[in-house]
Amino acid sequence: MTVRRDFKEPGRCRPDLVIGREELYSEAREQLARGGSVLLHGPAGIGKSTVLRALAAENAGATGTVLRCSATESESHLPFLALADLFGLVLDEVSARLPAAQRTALESALTGRGESSLQRDGLALRLAVLSMLRALAAQGPVLVVADDLQWLDSASAELLGFAARRLGDSPVRMLCAVRTDGEEYDRHLRACPPDTLAVRLGPFSRTQVSALLDHRGYTGLSRSTARDIHRTSGGNPLFALELGRALAESPTRPRPGEPLPVPTSLRALVLSRLEMLSDEARRTLLVASAGARPTLALLHAAGRDNAEAETAQAVALGLLATDSEEPALRFAHPLISAALYAEAPARERRAVHTALSTAASDPIERARHLALAATGPDPEVAARLAEAAALARDRGAPSVAASLGLLAARHTPADGAPGPDERRLQAAEDAITAGEADLARDIAREVLTRATVPAERVRAWMVVIEAAGQALGEVDAVFPQVLADAGDDPRLLALVHYQLAWREVVVDGDFAKSRQEAAHAAELAARGGDRRTELMALAFQSSTETLMGHPDAPATIQRALQEPQDPDVACHHNGAAMARFRWLLMSDQLPEARTAITALLREARRRGMVESEVHFSRLLADTELRFGHCGRALDLARESLRLARDSGIGESASAMLASLAEASGGDVERALTLAREAADHAEVDGDQLYLSLALAALGYAQLVAGDAQAAVRSLRRVRELEQGMGVSDPARGRWQGDLAEALVRIGEPGEAQELIDVTRVHALRLNRASVLAVLDRAEALVRAARGERQVAQAQLASAQERLAKLGYGLEEARAAFALARLRGQGPAAYDEAARLFRRCRALPWLRQVDRAVAAGPAEAETVPAATPGALDGLAAMERQVAALVMEGATNREIAGRLFISVKTVEATLTRVYRKLGIRSRVDIVRLAAGRRTT
Repeated sequence: MTVRRDFKEPGRCRPDLVIGREELYSEAREQLARGGSVLLHGPAGIGKSTVLRALAAENAGATGTVLRCSATESESHLPFLALADLFGLVLDEVSARLPAAQRTALESALTGRGESSLQRDGLALRLAVLSMLRALAAQGPVLVVADDLQWLDSASAELLGFAARRLGDSPVRMLCAVRTDGEEYDRHLRACPPDTLAVRLGPFSRTQVSALLDHRGYTGLSRSTARDIHRTSGGNPLFALELGRALAESPTRPRPGEPLPVPTSLRALVLSRLEMLSDEARRTLLVASAGARPTLALLHAAGRDNAEAETAQAVALGLLATDSEEPALRFAHPLISAALYAEAPARERRAVHTALSTAASDPIERARHLALAATGPDPEVAARLAEAAALARDRGAPSVAASLGLLAARHTPADGAPGPDERRLQAAEDAITAGEADLARDIAREVLTRATVPAERVRAWMVVIEAAGQALGEVDAVFPQVLADAGDDPRLLALVHYQLAWREVVVDGDFAKSRQEAAHAAELAARGGDRRTELMALAFQSSTETLMGHPDAPATIQRALQEPQDPDVACHHNGAAMARFRWLLMSDQLPEARTAITALLREARRRGMVESEVHFSRLLADTELRFGHCGRALDLARESLRLARDSGIGESASAMLASLAEASGGDVERALTLAREAADHAEVDGDQLYLSLALAALGYAQLVAGDAQAAVRSLRRVRELEQGMGVSDPARGRWQGDLAEALVRIGEPGEAQELIDVTRVHALRLNRASVLAVLDRAEALVRAARGERQVAQAQLASAQERLAKLGYGLEEARAAFALARLRGQGPAAYDEAARLFRRCRALPWLRQVDRAVAAGPAEAETVPAATPGALDGLAAMERQVAALVMEGATNREIAGRLFISVKTVEATLTRVYRKLGIRSRVDIVRLAAGRRTT
């Protein structure tokens, strides 16, 4: 039975739609499933009621009785109101089971008849509530759902608390929510059972705010706008939704540098306290709200002579927060500042900005205020803003530079030099650097609607293409247009062909054509005197040559590193230093690679190059993973993924690397999820380059998870993709050893050996020492499967030693683990592998060691139960297939020789396994060996 008081579950409160609270939701759900109670607490608008309703809806079906109440401030003075909400509809059903005195007192309290009170009928009422709950619990589990516990009338709160503390083992749970604006929640626990779990709901991250806005339909907001909403709302989901709604409904967007418009619904929440301020104190706070980092000194310089007393008044009212170690004034919530600014008349705001344009000490801040004080085109203001944007760019603040650049364009006269569109394009390029692709694309598209100068049009098209990221297939139609706009200008054509080089490898997966386009772009740029584009093209050409195993790669890298250099290219994620890092990493020079990528990451952070920071932190994680520093790699990979999701840049690549790190040192299930996410992203984007890497990560995670069959499927597809792209350097994805190992596990040693032989040719040609050692480790597994145990052990020992010398800690540990399994001399045989995995913090691999120790000798090493003579009982086709398996033929080779399909081979082998009572091709080989020796 479910009892409701005008309660209807909105669809958005389903558990799968509790955005941003998944971990807390799971924690609360588990507590309720154990029979415990939950108290949700946090500030107004933080989402407590949403989570409470979702948990209540999920638990209602398995609960006999659901009692609900939701108090309001205006009703909190009415005694027993919450109690009436909870018990009003079930009183007649259960009251007959209550002692007469308790029933009379409770009926009087709930109906309002008589003069029942806690002073007069205290004990009877307390016992009545306890008896009611116990009587309901005797019929089945009871769930008490109480929202806004802070408004519960004191009488009801006292009675509920009394009963809750005495319910004992009765199946009664409480699910409550209470507003706690900085105050302690402990006192509200008095109304809950002793085992209640208190769950605090904190502010959303920027990513969670973006997800919430998208879910509610505010999908047209740029990432920079979502960032402003997150900052202004303080991560409060209710505030964020209201700000998003106001922006969506507003006919005009705020000017660059201005706070967001605050809707009336939110102003009422924060401005009531402002009415208690004096007019002068309110003006002082308005100046503070307009300043980027307001201090008392700034307020004095802006003409607020009594700033100390007026800000102290604001502190007393809770509008400003104090920090003895921080000189800057801080509003108690960002929304207070935004609402105060939004409420002020435009004339008053311009006066504030005029005062701050001379009072601020920083030239960037002075220029911003000067622009916000101006009302129309002004060449002097525009020039000041352009200078400030350049200064912000040099300081490593490209997002600020973009905002200032847009302000400069707004104040640039139509016939100015440089013109407004030229300044807009510079702002768009700054936005790309800052990772604000949506903003950059919008600016470029606007410029393209009116630009006629070829250089401006090509520059705008380049922004559109850059903003597409890895989804270059979505802008395929742009290339014919931009080639037409470029005409025969070598500088402009160089830009286009550089992007075409990327398109060839990302969309078509053709490294050979990509290399040709990059070389052509470098030649055109040199002819046109564009050193920056020439360096970028040479760097990309060298990267494609490295992945192709092309002999010219080292020479091209040297050309890209020659002087003169461009400082922006030097630390770009597609620049020459990056190409050199990739060469070092693939050439097994791990210490040098780590030094190089660490320096690049430091410089990218200093310059505010968000996209480069995403990639460099991911690549540093990759480097640490090769060293076998799994814990460090996991931290870096998670940081890269967070930044990628916040900025919307490089999500596929970061998810792929995070999957590798999780499978090596974290949670294998999460690794599988991340790898599939990366592969899905790449599929949607049409990105062949990262699709193969994502599938390689998925195959590795599947191998670690023990699903060799799935690993083979994923990694076979990687092989097909790389063959199609022309990638021949096995150091690129390093998946070949994993595929060979998985093939051995499913009984395909012939295919594994074939893969090893082909890969070894390329590894020897390119001198990939670590790849050769991993291939030897895999080949030892093939030999062990064929019964060559002594040779296999020697090969594994050699591979382990070489990997240790090269610094590949995790690969070394994997070789030691394989050797221990092959020797099978009891638990002590695994000590070395366990020590090496512990050193790497490779937790998933350590769990495999534990399982191997517990299992004893591996099943794969035992002789099959079938006898050698059982082969004679097979059908003709089955005997033919089995005979070819004994020769080491792969399924594909068997299909070709017998003129049947691969699927027919697989189905035939399944019947063979069933008839012989075995599980794999390895067992067929062992049976054949036994047959030859009998």
